[in-house]
Amino acid sequence: MHKKWLFFLLWSIGLTAQVLEKDLSQLSWTVHQWGKNEKLKATVPGTIHTDLLANQRIPDPFLQSNEKEVQWIENEDWVYETEFVLTPAELQNEHIELLFEGLDTYASVFLNGQSLLDADNMFRTWRVDIKPFAKAQNHLKIQFKSAVQRTNALAKKIPYQLPDDNRVFARKAPYQFGWDWGPRLVTCGIWKPVKLQLWDDVRIQHVFHEQKNITQEQAEVIVHVALEASKATTVSLLVNHQKRKVHVQPGTTVVDFPITIENPKLWWCNGLGTPHLYSFPISLEQKRKTRDSRELKIGIRTIELVQEPDAQGKSFYFKLNGQPVFMKGSNVIPPDSFVPRTTTAQWEALVENARLSNQNMLRVWGGGVYADDAFYAACDEKGILVWQDFMFACAMYPGDEPFLQSVEKEVEDQVKRLQNHPSLVLWCGNNESDEGWHNWGWQKQYKYTSQDSARIWKDYQQLFHQRIPNTLSRLLPSNENRYWPSSPSIGWGKKESLTQGDSHYWGVWWGLEPFVRYDTKVGRFMSEYGFQGMPSLQTLRILSDGEPLALTSNAIRHHQKHRTGFETIETYLKRDYQNPNSFENYVYVSQLLQAYGLQLAIEAHRRNRPYCMGSLYWQLNDCWPVTSWSSMDYFGHWKAAQYQVKRSFAPQLIVPKWKDNALEINLINDANTVHEGEVQLKWFSMRGVLLKEKRLNATMSASGVNTIPLEKETDWPKLDGTVVLQINFKAPEMQLNAIDTGVAPKDLQLQKPRISLEKINATTIAIQTDVFAKNVALISSEKVLFSDNYFDLLPRETKYITLDKPLSSSVIVKSLWDTLP
Repeated sequence: MHKKWLFFLLWSIGLTAQVLEKDLSQLSWTVHQWGKNEKLKATVPGTIHTDLLANQRIPDPFLQSNEKEVQWIENEDWVYETEFVLTPAELQNEHIELLFEGLDTYASVFLNGQSLLDADNMFRTWRVDIKPFAKAQNHLKIQFKSAVQRTNALAKKIPYQLPDDNRVFARKAPYQFGWDWGPRLVTCGIWKPVKLQLWDDVRIQHVFHEQKNITQEQAEVIVHVALEASKATTVSLLVNHQKRKVHVQPGTTVVDFPITIENPKLWWCNGLGTPHLYSFPISLEQKRKTRDSRELKIGIRTIELVQEPDAQGKSFYFKLNGQPVFMKGSNVIPPDSFVPRTTTAQWEALVENARLSNQNMLRVWGGGVYADDAFYAACDEKGILVWQDFMFACAMYPGDEPFLQSVEKEVEDQVKRLQNHPSLVLWCGNNESDEGWHNWGWQKQYKYTSQDSARIWKDYQQLFHQRIPNTLSRLLPSNENRYWPSSPSIGWGKKESLTQGDSHYWGVWWGLEPFVRYDTKVGRFMSEYGFQGMPSLQTLRILSDGEPLALTSNAIRHHQKHRTGFETIETYLKRDYQNPNSFENYVYVSQLLQAYGLQLAIEAHRRNRPYCMGSLYWQLNDCWPVTSWSSMDYFGHWKAAQYQVKRSFAPQLIVPKWKDNALEINLINDANTVHEGEVQLKWFSMRGVLLKEKRLNATMSASGVNTIPLEKETDWPKLDGTVVLQINFKAPEMQLNAIDTGVAPKDLQLQKPRISLEKINATTIAIQTDVFAKNVALISSEKVLFSDNYFDLLPRETKYITLDKPLSSSVIVKSLWDTLP
């Protein structure tokens, strides 16, 4: 035999036994509208909207009111195509599997003219063995059918209309159909990678683990490796360098590897310790060659959701490694209306911004998508706990068996993907569906008969109280199976909503109640609340696309999706601020207003620890440039609210509170250390003249709140808009301060400040003022993160600010005084 052919034969023999993977996403793809001949270049992963935009067939839906111009896309069918080659050696593999990590949503897949599968769930992984149909030259076609047309047809099969919209029939990202912060862009496409996987005999199917008996001395971990085999064979399996011979039969064989970790380093959330991760290499060997491998990263920790009856109702809090933790965080929505164009760096930045603002929990909201792997990996690495909703929100859902089976497979796919992450601490069935059914008047709105209502509620219970939790019980170890059927558990109008379970409090904003209502509307775990603020001027200029900026402009109005959004902002603004003197200053004050509301809410929640043990505001981010409840706009600019969140979520905090002309000082501490120190109260005039001073000894307890009540003394200067109170806590290990003006911002007797900026080095500036300056804002035309911003500054006090990068342009400074008429 010729040497060349001998080499090829040996190479082929070795190749066919190894698990290989080929990424088809990077091939040359085309897309065309069903019934038309023009084929356009397509990007995979991607969406039809971004492909049409890249081919200049539609205007950018994010600019001006272009969203209206692209609504026709959702009613059409679209076809994606590519070709790929398989070598003779690859064709020899026993299994040649086509793997779709995500198809959005109703997709028929054909290979060489042969029908392979009909997908109907955006959140599932689809796998099909193409061995019988594979050739050297292969043509792959995926026809996407209009989700709108399909769901409209499905809705006609039942005798009543389900709330909210026919979107509920599709296992597809709900927010694509529009929300009160997002556009209607019902897209389709291959939204996650497409791969070929080639293997013989046996491969690693899935790896998961469970933790047992964790003590300071050791942790016992069991690593489960699921092997998939097409025939009986013997292999060697290595887990964390332990090697074992395994005999497998056709089908799935699960092999258990117990591992003992001596003196384990525990995984802690942000602010309480290091989120230590252990990495276990896993490999499958056959005939002394590695055929398949994985890497398992885990964190050693215990998590408990504690719900115990008490004098006020029932507790709702999490214990991490046996320690009760006050959860500080926010709700996350998809970072783009077109998720495939979100990069790994952007997913990681989302988590990093939460960490930088002292958050320790993010709730992945149920009206979007399950986040990318990069998001959960970043949460693991940065110590951010994850409350994970399943993708159901603000609606009731069908209960037919095909729908329920689809959901079960979706749950299985997502749990297997995510279950090893130490950051994931809770699975939640849905967002606000239970509340909507009981509180939003759907029965009257949709004119349901008693029989209709009974059927809809039965379907709800079947889905969220049986099928989903039963699937979780089948897949998860008991100590990792924490399930909450619906968030919130009781609607915000009910008394019980503040005494048990989690709460969504929307009396502020939706109910137009004043911000001070946050003081009394405190529940056991506040998983939603919030207020709108406009995005940065840079973002507004982009979305306006040359149109002059004004509240009445077409672009600005179109990028406010709440039906009374600007009117609601105006109502609250008039309560606490003077009317800004320009549109630019209106943007600035709207952000201050949002920050002011979040400050009052967060500090009320933290003051009421341990009755309240969680504060997750709505919302961290945006999916497009818009005026919304986000604290960080679509392009990643921090609003005033994000800086305020950072201050209000600080590990140690002073919160002053006036009650009946008496001052209450709250010293809040998340850490496990006690601090003995001194509280100093200093009253200043607007020009910085010291009017009065008081000192007293104080203790900051570990993991709790110390409340120091002070009776008002007759000679205390009155906080009447001309006086500022500074409160300091000084201890050997720390110094904290807070500023209290005692009146609404509109009632302050502000004087024109002369604010000076001094450049210390490329990333440090020093700031001073001659008179009290309210909400000092540092503004740059570049995207930059300041260590603090929108802060109050006392006269002759020097504040040092660091930047996350050097700037090539100057920094502009303004304060609330600049907005006055």
